[in-house]
Amino acid sequence: MTGIITLGGLGLSLSVDAFAAAIGKGANGNSPRFRDALRVGAVFGFFEAITPAIGWAVGLALASWIAQIDHWVAFVLLGGVGVNMLWQAYRAPGEGAAEAPAKAGIARLVLTALATSIDATAVGVSLAFMHVNIIVACLIIGGVTTVVATAGVLIGRHAGPYLGRYAEVLGGIALIAIGGAILYQHLSAG
Repeated sequence: MTGIITLGGLGLSLSVDAFAAAIGKGANGNSPRFRDALRVGAVFGFFEAITPAIGWAVGLALASWIAQIDHWVAFVLLGGVGVNMLWQAYRAPGEGAAEAPAKAGIARLVLTALATSIDATAVGVSLAFMHVNIIVACLIIGGVTTVVATAGVLIGRHAGPYLGRYAEVLGGIALIAIGGAILYQHLSAG
């Protein structure tokens, strides 16, 4: 059973792309108020909470077929998402969701939140192999993302979009480390 601290760390790792996008929203906005920041955070948190459940369901459907290699699947999925986050952090400026105009409506916010939560679907597949209580995991991941994205909007108002890349690098490294730890636990136990 995965602990709350591990799930919190996973939530932090998954929320950095939402954080980067939220910083951009705050940096491009007209001094967003706390309630505006909380609305953005809640939208990001909602999508970050439901996508692991989708991945978890897919993982359960596949579990009996790949039970012998589940630790490798978790390692590859988490590592792949982590490497992608590192790549996203180093891509050319102007290509990311953080540069979206601040005056975009709720539809653009929802699309951005959905795009930043796709990686959580892959993580949800991994959670199925780890025998995690998916409701608790989704609540923690969604709650952490809500707080992080809300803070991102407020920080972005003052600090600008430059922090987003560093946060994404740390999140990518954390996901790779979690995947490596899962692989190490399974290989050293058997």
